[in-house]
Amino acid sequence: MSKRVLTTESGAPVADNQNSASAGLGGPLLLQDQHLLEKLARFNRERIPERVVHARGSGAYGHFEVTDDITGFTYADFLSQVGKRTEVFLRFSTVADSLGGADAVRDPRGFAVKFYTEEGNYDLVGNNTPVFFIKDPLKFPDFIHSQKRDPFTGRQEPDNVWDFWAHAPEATHQVTWLMGDRGVPASYRHMNGYGSHTYQWTNAEGEAFFVKYHFKTNQGIRCLSAGQAAEQAGQDPNSHQTDLLQAIERGVHPSWTLYVQLMPAAEAADYRFNPFDLTKVWPHRDFPLRRVGRLVLDRNPDNVFAEVEQAAFAPNNFVPGIGPSPDKMLQGRLFAYADAQRYRLGVNHTALAVNAPKATTARNYGRDGFMAANPQGRAAKNYEPNSYDGPVETGRPLSAPLAVNGHTGTHEAPLHTKDDDFFQAGELYRLMSGDEKSRLVANLAGSLARVSRDDVIEKNLAHFHAADPEYGRRVAEAVRALRED
Repeated sequence: MSKRVLTTESGAPVADNQNSASAGLGGPLLLQDQHLLEKLARFNRERIPERVVHARGSGAYGHFEVTDDITGFTYADFLSQVGKRTEVFLRFSTVADSLGGADAVRDPRGFAVKFYTEEGNYDLVGNNTPVFFIKDPLKFPDFIHSQKRDPFTGRQEPDNVWDFWAHAPEATHQVTWLMGDRGVPASYRHMNGYGSHTYQWTNAEGEAFFVKYHFKTNQGIRCLSAGQAAEQAGQDPNSHQTDLLQAIERGVHPSWTLYVQLMPAAEAADYRFNPFDLTKVWPHRDFPLRRVGRLVLDRNPDNVFAEVEQAAFAPNNFVPGIGPSPDKMLQGRLFAYADAQRYRLGVNHTALAVNAPKATTARNYGRDGFMAANPQGRAAKNYEPNSYDGPVETGRPLSAPLAVNGHTGTHEAPLHTKDDDFFQAGELYRLMSGDEKSRLVANLAGSLARVSRDDVIEKNLAHFHAADPEYGRRVAEAVRALRED
């Protein structure tokens, strides 16, 4: 059987792939060696700008199957009947570290799901925690700068991390999550995923509900202690990637059960705290979990760069029956995520295989830009409306409209009766067992004791005291003991 011929990118056969063309035996190389120049030029451009956040990631394909009837709450087609399956791609990631970072670190995990529905792609972009550090997107660049490498020292600095948190009391809840037992998952398979934000569902009658997503792992929650995480990160920095890849390859397909919490839209204004505040959870006693379906991952990508690194998620990719809420952080991300992908991958990134619709066809008037393929054909028009049978609007909104009133300006979120930054952090602490509390205190103190400024330490201790007096006292004592050593 004859072997296939190696060619250049233009399709010309390559005569010699071992030796560059030179001016005589042992002479200098020639500029005319097209094959050499093409290989080197492509090699120089193999890397694209990495994500500023969520750079370190893994992913897999699978499906989502509806198990329960929820048509009374949304008319989204992919959720329209029990048994209906939709292909998905799920990307896991750490948040703060770079592409070369280790998997087993104390950091939130991204949990981004792309549903390839018959009405277009729906991107649900969340984390493995139900809350986040801040509630307004204006703070996001500053927050990330404080958690990333310092511009002078080139490393993450406890002074920066804790100084920002000292000025962001709303972070206390997420800090308690992060420094607790679930701060380092044992693998991507053994953690939950959350939509985190509040979204909106609309049913066929036009009734609106606000919704929170909970993907509960069917493998069970497993986490690593600080010591176990350090050991694993040193032995195999790719531990989570290795685990996911090998599990799927041997036929052990991880799965999650999707539950939602649903709040009738009319209840939001008078709820006891702001239901659109990303730093808070909705108590299950107020809004019980309602099962929706099962997500299964059963196929690894063939090429990590093409399908994981180039996977692009944007929470503004909605489908009919699903839309946004007034959640400020979500509103900021509706722009920021899509714009990040346009910067990293180019304006035509939605045509890449992992990002393109699979159950339908994209039809619009976008043209040109880098890597434009122009699949519309030579006679297709690039404007609308037109008289040439081009695609037209439906006239039907994807979701119910959001009511607005008042004056434009920079407003703080409206206050509800129990809006404060600490009570849910205190509730979380009091839910923990004695051993869980001890590990939380040790993790917090081990990090906070490294801060050089006493005033920054005291501001953060005040947050823990406000959440729960015992919580604050124990962290203060542990920090004091470490600083006296």
